[in-house]
Order: sequence, then structure tokens, then C-alpha cells
Amino acid sequence: MSRTEEEKPLISVIVPVFNGQDYLEKCIESIEKQTYKNLEIIIINDGSTDDTAAVCVKLRENYENIHVITTEDEGVSAARNAGIEAAKGEFLTFVDADDRLRPKTLKVLYNCIMATKADAAGCGFHAWSLEEEWQAFLSQKYRIPRAVKYNPSEFLEEQLLKGNSRCWSKLYRRKAVGDLRFQTELSIGEDMLFLLHLLPGLKVIAETDYPGYGYFQNPAGVMNREFLPGYMDQITCWEQAREEILKRDKKLEAQATSLLIVGIMLTAGKLAMLPGSERRKNREYIQTCHEKLKEAMQVWGAYQGLSKGYQLKSQMFLAMPGIYLWLYHFRKYRGK
Repeated sequence: MSRTEEEKPLISVIVPVFNGQDYLEKCIESIEKQTYKNLEIIIINDGSTDDTAAVCVKLRENYENIHVITTEDEGVSAARNAGIEAAKGEFLTFVDADDRLRPKTLKVLYNCIMATKADAAGCGFHAWSLEEEWQAFLSQKYRIPRAVKYNPSEFLEEQLLKGNSRCWSKLYRRKAVGDLRFQTELSIGEDMLFLLHLLPGLKVIAETDYPGYGYFQNPAGVMNREFLPGYMDQITCWEQAREEILKRDKKLEAQATSLLIVGIMLTAGKLAMLPGSERRKNREYIQTCHEKLKEAMQVWGAYQGLSKGYQLKSQMFLAMPGIYLWLYHFRKYRGK
């Protein structure tokens, strides 16, 4: 390592993991191969019941910059919070254990922050599901585009409310994060709320289109599991977000409510995937979705802000919830 690299500030890379024995090693290798070298990697093994602990031991033996924290299945938010508490770096970032980074990612984000004097910087991501897809993606060459600077209000309207609500694929100044932590009572949407609550303390946020983060489309991931009561957090998080957004700018009510409607319909879609007997057992959640959709559709401009597909879905679910869920279920499982 050259002297100039040694003098660069420490970046803390926080990696929460639960039952990640099949993914963790490749994830950590991608972090260790970063061209930005002054790193500490904090792995939080959150109550794994497979061989993740043994993988952590192996990684710690192979790399001097790895620290392992063990928690008792407290959830990804609590795991990330434990990582923040342990982090010694001037900067920090989050990487999920089944995801990976391109070799230049942290250097790109660090240089982005330095060039723009930003408090946080984000990059693009590439979704992949097969190893050969990841290797093909790695072999592609990308020009590093110029960063775009946003103030908090601009980032809220032009980025967060348009889908850039992920806490990963970003590098943060540790002092900008301060005492902010993830909400542990939520299992979905906690990263979006983390960003939303972070914005008031920031002056500049930078974004680059460089696709530095490899997002693994894990078939066992939370978004691909069958409906559980915790999936109602999809609605709760956007209700909380809309409340926070309205405090800052009431003109964004329709836009925020459109996203709430999308969250309601995604939740209804999860319920629709259940067999008929299970849907009947979860009737109270279906009723909750229906009531919340009816209320949200009364916000002027929210319905108009939806795509044509979501306009049709929301109208059908509002008018005929039972029939909509049956048709959704039949369409998804037809031919299986």
C-alpha cells in the first residue's frame, strides 16, 4: 500500500448476515478486492442457524481487517445499528451479505464525496441472480460519470420519491449519521426511513450512475417470501414517510401518497398469493389494505400519479377486493 493510500481515511463496511453461509464469503472477497484499501469490515452474524459462524471464523483468520459481532436474531436493522456503534471509520457504508461490490466502487464513492464536498454519495446498482451474470457484469467496462449534487429537498423529490430509497450503494460521512439509527420495529422499509430521517442533517448529497453495487436477487429474500404479518410494514413505512414528508413540503403529498398506494397494492399482491384458506385466515389484513387504499385514493392527485397498471389494480381492488385477489392468485399460478 502506498503512503497516499495509507493516509486516506478509514471506511467502515457494515455487513449484516443471517443464514448466509452460501453467500458471505464471496461478498467479503468483493469488499477485500476494493481499490480503496483503508477498510475495516464489520460482519454482524445475527443469530444464524446454519454454518455462517464457521464462515465468519474462516474470514477473520484470512483477513486482518475483519471484525465479527454476534447478535441473537434481532433483525437487519438492529444488526446495522450494532455495526454503526462498532464502526471506527470516518466514513461508513452498508453491504448486504448476499450482494457484492465492483472493485472500484468505494473509491468512486469516496472521490465523489471529495469532489462535491458532500455528506453522502450514492451509485447505481446492477441486479443479478446467476454467477455467470455477475462475472459478465464484472467484465464490462464503465466510464465513471460526473456526480450530480443535490440539496436535501432536491434529493427527496428527485431521488428518494423516485425509487432511490436504498441505504446500501451509498457512502456516508460518519459525523453526518451521528446518533441516527435504523428503526428496529420495522422489517420492510427501514432503509428508506433511515435515508429520510438522515436528510435534514445533510447539506449536500451526490449521486453517480456508476453501477458499483451488485444486488443479488435472492429467491429466499424477504421480498420473495410468502405473506407474513410483518409484511404490513410495507404500508406502515410509507405512512410514516408521508407524515415526515408533509412536515417538510405539503406540495409532495400526492407524490408520497401515490407511493403509499403502491405499497398497499404490493401488500395486497402478497396476500393474493396465499391459498384461499390462508387468505380467509388473513381477512383482517385484507380489510386493512382495503380501508387504507380507500383513504389514500381520496388524496387529490395521488391516483393520477400512478402508472396505468397501478391505476387499474387499485380501482379493481377498491371495487371488488375478493375478486381481485382471486384473479391475481389465478393469474400467477395458472399453468403451475
